[in-house]
Amino acid sequence: MSRLLLKDVRPYGEGEPVDVLVEGEVIAEIGTNLEVDADEIVQAGGAVLLPGFVDLHTHLREPGREDAETVETGSSAAALGGYTAVFAMANTDPVADNAVIVEHVWRRGREVGLVDVHPVGAVTVGLKGEKLAELGTMRRSAAEVRVFSDDGHCVHDPLIMRRALEYTKSFGGVVAQHAEEPRLTVGAQAHEGANAARLGLAGWPAPAEEAIVARDCLLAGHTGGTLHVCHVSTSGTADILRWWKSRETAGQVSAEVTPHHLLLTDDRLETYDPVNKVNPPLRTDADVLALRQALADGTVDCVATDHAPHAAQDKDCEWSAAKPGMLGLQTALGIVVQTMVRSGLLDWRGVARVMSERPAEIGGLADQGRPVAVGEPANLVLVDPDAEWTVRGAELASLGENSPFDGMQLPGRVVATMLRGRLTAHEGKVRR
Repeated sequence: MSRLLLKDVRPYGEGEPVDVLVEGEVIAEIGTNLEVDADEIVQAGGAVLLPGFVDLHTHLREPGREDAETVETGSSAAALGGYTAVFAMANTDPVADNAVIVEHVWRRGREVGLVDVHPVGAVTVGLKGEKLAELGTMRRSAAEVRVFSDDGHCVHDPLIMRRALEYTKSFGGVVAQHAEEPRLTVGAQAHEGANAARLGLAGWPAPAEEAIVARDCLLAGHTGGTLHVCHVSTSGTADILRWWKSRETAGQVSAEVTPHHLLLTDDRLETYDPVNKVNPPLRTDADVLALRQALADGTVDCVATDHAPHAAQDKDCEWSAAKPGMLGLQTALGIVVQTMVRSGLLDWRGVARVMSERPAEIGGLADQGRPVAVGEPANLVLVDPDAEWTVRGAELASLGENSPFDGMQLPGRVVATMLRGRLTAHEGKVRR
């Protein structure tokens, strides 16, 4: 049985440094000045120890777009970013709307072995919004799919959405909705507001998101199904979620916010650089501040990256032709530290809640997001809270280089990531 000793760590950033001994796949002992024979010792120097991060919203592009990302490169980025589990979205080519495709993604994740890769199944066949996909078959597959989403497309038909919530309720599944009323966003290129008007870009109005979120909360309450709202981007959506969650019978509704919606605004569109094009679009300062507060008070449950790598030809083009999406796995922690920790909105236990514990609960992962305690699974991340580092898109592990944070200095650095007691990343390098 392997033994890994972490010297001078601070669980949740609290108290004096302690030593943590990992034996096999679990935390075996926590104490001061532990003297044990270990296969490897990591000198942490007072770094913060947290449960490994869980991302409910990752695009790994495999199968079909291996020129943009693969399970292997995406897993490397995840491990370097402190993640021990990711949920791989269904908008691959072919679409992950059947057991064959989700099992392929799941097996590739196991073969790579850097993070637990959980495939997300499509809600509808081909993401077309017309007919429910094989939800039960995907659930019964080796991949044991629990989360379903047409992300990139809204399940806009209320009857289809109702049926999806009812069907997934039978086996404890989750429907993750990309909230966008398509009739309000035809040709949309940017947040509908003063900047879009001045720049001549067709607007994506906030009510296009908010109307779907309100409708789906009502459907979740009516059916008893479980709804997860993807990439919340407006203050109005936060208000709707806050109202809904205040009800005595609120239904099972959760929501995520992306790092880029916590930091960036539509002021970035001034240069027409497609690296800033994302769906839903970057919004206003008021939206950003409202989303930070909603994450802090639990209205929005967690942070999810919506990591969306693209091949160069899909971003190095005119704005209207560019595909939406940004890298996120390796920069998520730094942005959360900058926007939430250094502002005083979250402490390190709060970071664990929004980046590990709640996403693990929502995704149904019993062995992820567990406390840093003896006997618990050793899915862990070690963070230097005082480090500053500069983002270089070309140096990130993803095949795509489309990071809007390129050249930006971010606080907080992942020192090491451990999956079931095995180092998967250490000092900026992937460990296999």
